[in-house]
Amino acid sequence: MMNSRAYIINILLCLSVLFVASCGKQHTAEQTVKDFVAQNMKDGIETQRIGFGDLGTTRHINDSLVTKMRKNGAELYKSGIAYGQVPTGEVYYLRMKYLHQGDTLQNTFYLDSELKEVIAFK
Repeated sequence: MMNSRAYIINILLCLSVLFVASCGKQHTAEQTVKDFVAQNMKDGIETQRIGFGDLGTTRHINDSLVTKMRKNGAELYKSGIAYGQVPTGEVYYLRMKYLHQGDTLQNTFYLDSELKEVIAFK
């Protein structure tokens, strides 16, 4: 009986550690995106943030897609934005919803593997 109880406690402990680690990544990514938006939204644009989606990863981002996203930008953002380096392998992404003049808008931000820089957004 004691072995099964210890087993369950170990599983719960491991799940708790994973949960806390994933929350930390989510928070770090959200802060990176908030900072990016604050620095790169056009002056005088007023928005109200609704929230963020869950942090995800993708391997389907390549140099040509990043180049296209960087070129297209978005209407509410400045041109000539400085982006981070495109990492090899997995890229994180985070969706942000916000209100602008009564419309609900959404952007997807792609971040480096350390969640410190936005490498592109759409």
